[in-house]
Amino acid sequence: MRLLLLLLISFSSFSQSVIGQWKTIDDNTNEPKSVVEIFERDGKVFGKVIKLFRKPGENQDPICDLCDTKDARYKKKVIGMEIMRNMVRDDDEYSGGDVLDPENGKVYRGKIWLEN
Repeated sequence: MRLLLLLLISFSSFSQSVIGQWKTIDDNTNEPKSVVEIFERDGKVFGKVIKLFRKPGENQDPICDLCDTKDARYKKKVIGMEIMRNMVRDDDEYSGGDVLDPENGKVYRGKIWLEN
């Protein structure tokens, strides 16, 4: 019984973390776009693309050719790219960092949180 309670607590704690692998969904089509792995480094949260869901005929291994030429990610492969950087936890959300959209090369201020 004690082991079961410990496992339930562990699963409960894990489910409340942003750390892990997350599927991104296209805002327009509601179809999966990618899998992003969110991880912690030096007290901040980052995210990198680990998989893309591409249609036949689309470039299966694209580069960020629309990124700003001064950005270190310019002309780099999207798979493996850190697209979310420097998010800092503040209560139940993370903010203060930025998020790159490799499809258009734009960098946005970001905020992430968990919903039920």
